This record gives sequence, structure tokens and C-alpha cells, in this order.
Amino acid sequence: MTPEELLPDELLERIRGRAAAYDRDNAFFHEDLQELAAAGYLKLFVPTSDGGGGLGLEAAAQCQRRLATAAPATALAVNMHLVWTGVAHVLAARGDHSLAFVLEEAAQGEVFAFGNSEAGNDSVLFDSRTAAMPEQDGGYSFTGTKIFTSLSPAWTRLGIFGKDPDARNGAGELVHGFISRETPGYRILDDWDTLGMRASQSATTVLDGVTVPANRIFRKLPVGPNADPLIFAIFACFESLLAAVYTGLGERALAVGVETVKRRTSFKNGGRSYAQDPDIRRKVADAAMAMDNLYPQLRSVTADVDALADHGAQWFPKLVGLKVNATETARRVVDLAIRVSGGSSYFRGSELERLYRDVLAGMFHPSDDESAHNTVANAWLGPLED
Repeated sequence: MTPEELLPDELLERIRGRAAAYDRDNAFFHEDLQELAAAGYLKLFVPTSDGGGGLGLEAAAQCQRRLATAAPATALAVNMHLVWTGVAHVLAARGDHSLAFVLEEAAQGEVFAFGNSEAGNDSVLFDSRTAAMPEQDGGYSFTGTKIFTSLSPAWTRLGIFGKDPDARNGAGELVHGFISRETPGYRILDDWDTLGMRASQSATTVLDGVTVPANRIFRKLPVGPNADPLIFAIFACFESLLAAVYTGLGERALAVGVETVKRRTSFKNGGRSYAQDPDIRRKVADAAMAMDNLYPQLRSVTADVDALADHGAQWFPKLVGLKVNATETARRVVDLAIRVSGGSSYFRGSELERLYRDVLAGMFHPSDDESAHNTVANAWLGPLED
């Protein structure tokens, strides 16, 4: 199915029509989620044999790009569900079926969320500040704090990870598992009041000895970088789908800017349209050319994931490079759109004002600018010498 079939114009306009109110009220996108679920959107990666869309990462990213043109915060939160289902799909395509249950449960309507981010943990997936203590039955008890837990009001399955500090002869071991909404031992804080991406309701989740049974523990990895397929799958889906959301945000900002320029007229020039102003035209052209550079990069990287391309050590530079390019390009395009749209875009409630606040969130998602540049430099020049 195409993005237009999965997200027909009528559905997209209803979602766009609710975005401003969600942002104003700092409210979760319950109606959007209900409609998207009813349309089968949460099953993009689920095989067609199980009632899903059977899509790969390239097609799913284009769907997210389209959704983000209507409501970036909705798309960003839905990303977290799609990351886990995408990871299960990417692993299965490589012969690893350890997360087959994720796709099976998504087919049944479960909503997955990503509970890995931690304040002050710049090691991201390679270490954890959350304690994962083994229990006698093979399960683990997790204690720690997870931030930016999107879909907080709605998830039914939350992926978490933590560190067993005594495993592997004291070197530590990273333990990954899933809890359900009904699992005791966690608290969701009412602390999401942010500058932008407000409808995502990515609240803090406190794990107070929450137990993950043995049958929901799906990976145990050494601390530090490693070549486990799970790490690649998470990075591939997380970075690509993030890039898709910010690509869609930039695309919408450009479209709104163009519409506004065509409507604006110059009193000084006798009511002539600002679309005839050379400086305005140059800014619009700069924004359009920036977006034109981004579209093929998103398609190329995601298509290569689907095709099982072997980029070796260049895979992670490609993924983080895509994410940074998408978030920074979108930021530049929103800025240009505001510049050509005039003072009306500065007022609370205008779409460009909301997009301006939403796009700023891009700098905080992993991999951040510093980490991404370090990854790319190491791939091309080798690590820094001691």
C-alpha cells in the first residue's frame, strides 16, 4: 500500500485539524491514535498474512513523512511504536526471530513504546544507569528512571533496558525486556510541559523494581559497542524514522511558506505579490533546494536497510548522518519559511509558530550533533589517538 492509501487526504486533514488544539492544551492525541489504529497504520510492519501492511523501512518512512506534514508531534510519538515493530521486522529479515512476538502482538492491537532514554546517559544503548538485578526464576528487577517515554498515556507494552553490574565477571551486562501496562512497579510522572512536540506526551517513567519475567527478556549484551544485530536494527529504525518525521515537518513548512508568500502583498509596490520579490524568491528557492537534497537520502538509506546492503563500518555514519541532516535541514527550512511569511507567523497559534517550536526537538534526539560527527569522523579517520 502507498502512503496515500494508508493516509488518505481526508484522514490527513482531520489529523491536521486537531494538531493545534493538542498543542495548545498540552493534550495527548487520543483521537489521532484511534483513527490511525482503525486504519491499520500501527501495523505497517506486520506481515500481510497477519493482517498488516507488510511494509519495509523505506515505505514506512514515507508514511511517517506524510503523517508529519499534518501533525509532527503525532508522527513523532507513533514513531516509538513503529521503531519496535520495525526492529522486529529488520531482525526477521536477517534471520533473527527473537522479537517475533512484537509483530504478533502488534497484529492484535498492542501499542509499543520505547523506554530506553535516560538523563545523563550519553552512552545511549551501550550502557545504562538503570539497575537490572537478576531474580531466581530468570527474570530481572529494574530500578531507574526513563525519560522521553512517548505514548505515555497509551502504550500497552514498554521496552526497557538496564545493567546487571555483577554479570560477566563484574564487567556488567545490558538486559533488554518488555513490561506490560498491567505490570506493577512503575510510575508515569505528569511532567510533560515542553516548548514543542507537546502532543507526544513523552513523560518520565520511573521504574521502582519493576519485574520483567524470563519469557519477556529478549537480549543480554556486553556493556559497550558491539555488533549484535539488535543494535543495528534499533539504530536503523530509530534514526531513519526520526529523519522521516523531520523531513515531513520541513516539507510542510515549505508548503505553508509558499502559500503565505503568494497571499502577501506589498503596500510599497502597489499591492504586488511578494512572490515577485527577488529576495523572497531566493529564500524560497534555498528552502526548496535544501529539501530536494534530503528526500533522496531518506529513500536511499532506508532502501538499503530493506535490501540487506552491506555498508560495513559505514552503516552507522550513514544512519546518524541522515538523522542530523533531516533535523538540521528541517530547522533551516522552517526558519526560511518564517522569514518569508512575515510577522503573522510569530503569533501564538499560527502553524509556522508551532512548527518552529516542534522542529527544535530534533537537536535532542539521539544521535545528537556532537555524537554524530564523532561517529562519522571515526569511520573515515579512525579513533582519536591517546
